[in-house]
Amino acid sequence: MHTILLCGGSGQRLWPLSGRIRSKMFLELLPAPDGGKESMIGRVCRQLDHAGLGASALFVAHEDQLALTRRHTRNRYPVIGEPHKRGTFTAAALGALYLYSAGKAKPEDTLCVAPADMYTDDAFFDCFHRFTDILADSQAELVLLGTRPTHPSDQYGYIIPGNAGTGAYAPVLSFQEKPDSARAVELIQQQALWNCGIFAFRLSFMLSHLERMGLPAEPAAFTELYPGFPVRSFDQEVAERSRKAVVLRHEGEWRDLGSWDTLTARLADPVIGEGGIWGSSRDTHIVNDLGIPLHVIGVSGIVAAGSPEGILIAGKGEANAIKEILQQAAEEPRYGETGWGSYTVLDRTFSGPELILTVALSLLPGHDLPELQCQHSSKSWVIVSGQGEIVLNGLPAAAQTGGIFTIARGDRHGIRAFTALKLIEIRTCGQDDEQKIYS
Repeated sequence: MHTILLCGGSGQRLWPLSGRIRSKMFLELLPAPDGGKESMIGRVCRQLDHAGLGASALFVAHEDQLALTRRHTRNRYPVIGEPHKRGTFTAAALGALYLYSAGKAKPEDTLCVAPADMYTDDAFFDCFHRFTDILADSQAELVLLGTRPTHPSDQYGYIIPGNAGTGAYAPVLSFQEKPDSARAVELIQQQALWNCGIFAFRLSFMLSHLERMGLPAEPAAFTELYPGFPVRSFDQEVAERSRKAVVLRHEGEWRDLGSWDTLTARLADPVIGEGGIWGSSRDTHIVNDLGIPLHVIGVSGIVAAGSPEGILIAGKGEANAIKEILQQAAEEPRYGETGWGSYTVLDRTFSGPELILTVALSLLPGHDLPELQCQHSSKSWVIVSGQGEIVLNGLPAAAQTGGIFTIARGDRHGIRAFTALKLIEIRTCGQDDEQKIYS
């Protein structure tokens, strides 16, 4: 069996810690077994390995997050990139075609599609080993994994199962996507399950589905069509249309930590980062990614979150409204993580027809910014700390604390970090030039 982990989503509900570049799965906030902290994707990787599923895992990420995904998975699994975000079905299809064309999977093999940012107990992944036998025993074309609801949530989709009899699985009667609270109560009374977003099927099933859609079975040809694809979810494109689907019930823990109330409930400490909570402040959390203290005094039931992207102070039950607020704005990201480290936009200043960008760069030891050409801007680099090497127009130079390097338009330049390296970049460019910071 092969597990395809999907790394989609923009994480707007966990703003300002997550955004277009750093999705929620990369936030290292969850308590780890060694007493430290781990990200959602790091936790999933650990659980995959523990369940014996790591050797056959494949991650599918947007191309802007390829390096970051490889970094957080420690380059232990294959990672392929999508040129555009076109929904869970399209990402799953790309993963399936990659496995097929590379000779890693045969048409009769079982594929399991799962989100890379789920939060579950270890026993959840043990269920994956049962999918092949259930497909054979049930003669179904699709196996889903559902879990017993703990409360009538309007944030999750529901699976309504039929009579399971004495078996471990049940036929799927219907689906209900994010009902209101009153309808959720009715669904729970009907023994409905939360939809965990797990889909298992034979590779031949996906190949046949793509053939019916008139789509190619070669990854390169499929990828060329990406710009014209609509956004398709696996639920709507496949699961809800299937008449031969069954669901396996998981009795343990499963959560989608996609909101501040669900995420803070899993944190080991009420304060992460600089700051403190004082007075009568029950069920309040601080998650502070800034280098300045953030204090909350006498306010209960809120989350106070800070990052270079901004500051959020919200009641936990109302914090999801930030997603709608952000959709009304079109600001450029101020912070991003990459395979080589991270960057923070410190200042944007207009000087006549030119834009002056001041950016802090942090490079991880042994990583580098590959050589590129300064086509639309000039820049200066000031080395704040660490040691490395600058390559300017093919000539190397030592990069040490206090060093200053000037890069003119047209110059080829790159930098490699021998140790953790911090530098300030001052970039001068035209207002109409493309302002992508780094990727």
